[in-house]
Amino acid sequence: MGASFYNLRPPDPLMYLFDLIVLIDDDPINNLINKRLINKLNIAPSIIDFLEAEKALQYIDTQNSLNTLILLDINMPVMNGWDFLSSYAVLENQRKDVVIMLSSSIDHQDRQKSRAFTFVQGFIEKPLTREKLEKLLKR
Repeated sequence: MGASFYNLRPPDPLMYLFDLIVLIDDDPINNLINKRLINKLNIAPSIIDFLEAEKALQYIDTQNSLNTLILLDINMPVMNGWDFLSSYAVLENQRKDVVIMLSSSIDHQDRQKSRAFTFVQGFIEKPLTREKLEKLLKR
């Protein structure tokens, strides 16, 4: 499947901000580090990561959870973050996910471009830190 599923704790819907967190980044080390950080924040019972955006999109399309946090890298082979967002826009009307761009890009144009997608709720420059994520989620 190209994804690794990381079950953190038994689910308790009253305890978590999200039902699921989806990490989409072609770097497995980034995904591992981000999973560990998110685990410490205790904001979701489960995290799943994908090295390929297309597989992540297919997975998201099959999920009923409407309370998902998606952390999306921009620069990936085959389907990049922008392609993912364009395809996700078709699903978005049925979903209420929180989509945050997580990228090493410092290009101001990338931030501007992400704002064109109304469902993108933030842009974080790598590396992901507790402070950066908490700041965006407290909006």
